Amino acid sequence: MAARGRATIRDVAERAGVSAATVSRALSGNHPVPPATRTRVLRAARALDYVANAHARALVGGGRKMVAVVLRQVTSPFYAKVAEGVEAEATAHGRLCLVGSTGGDPQRELEFVQLMREEGASVVILAGGVVEDDAYRERVAHYAHALAAAGSRLVLCGRPAPGPDIPALVVEFDNEAGARAITGHLVSTGHRRIVFLGGLPGNTALDARVAGYRAALAAHGLPPAAAHVVDCGLGRAAGHRAMDELLRDGTEFTAVFAGDDMVAAGALRAIAEAGLRVPGDISLVGYNDIPLAQDFNPPLTTVHTPAEELGRVAVRMALRDPEETADTHQVLGTHIVVRDSVGPPSPERAQ
Repeated sequence: MAARGRATIRDVAERAGVSAATVSRALSGNHPVPPATRTRVLRAARALDYVANAHARALVGGGRKMVAVVLRQVTSPFYAKVAEGVEAEATAHGRLCLVGSTGGDPQRELEFVQLMREEGASVVILAGGVVEDDAYRERVAHYAHALAAAGSRLVLCGRPAPGPDIPALVVEFDNEAGARAITGHLVSTGHRRIVFLGGLPGNTALDARVAGYRAALAAHGLPPAAAHVVDCGLGRAAGHRAMDELLRDGTEFTAVFAGDDMVAAGALRAIAEAGLRVPGDISLVGYNDIPLAQDFNPPLTTVHTPAEELGRVAVRMALRDPEETADTHQVLGTHIVVRDSVGPPSPERAQ
């Protein structure tokens, strides 16, 4: 998608039928302007996708020192750690950090990005996995070009770039490798009937984890039919509901790989309610290593993802001099944290 030429204040003035000075007063909000005139100016600015000149904003102390991070939800421990990393690194560089949440609504994301563009934020970070479809690719390409035209930088944190020609930076961690490693840990403990609980087809992060899970089973000589993926999505409630259904429908398994630690929390509760024990009856692992994972009963074996570092690296990449390096994509590593939620298969369930 080619970047369009940026509209000027004179373009807005001509469309609204007012002077450039009136446009400036209407958009700044610092001077009295008749409501009807302000409405006409704002409508013209939106129609032309107008953003005030970034250099002019900097001269009057505009948003050049602002870093914005857009999350799916602020209550998620994983997203909270990403935001913490963004805020810490932004502060270290003398920048103000602004956090917004979308609840997964693309329209809210679009509005937030547009607002940050209008405010002249120097960096906009979009965090978390997404469903990578044509609508996503078109939306992010628009964000990247629009922000670049306004002198800002877009960073995709834990989500893919829509194409090689899009002016966006990417920082992510290796979801597939982490899933492959923890599935291999279960297999090496003796498990052959392992359920993946928490699939969400099309979601880039979860699809990579499912791919790692399948790859590990294959690497240990298990047939494709050994894979059992439950597409219940993420969250404690989803994990509890899906685990309860698995225990009721007679599915044969000895271990569960939860798509993230919150799914594992829900699964752990359902297992306890069924009168079963972890790991005595069922082994359980998670993903992300949220702070509470070590306080589960039993403490959860999981994949540690560098959530805080993800946020820090996103800011560092965006604030560096573009001429210093051509590296626009960084992949961070993961590792397993072994605790007490995995044991040998229960003889009764392994039969």
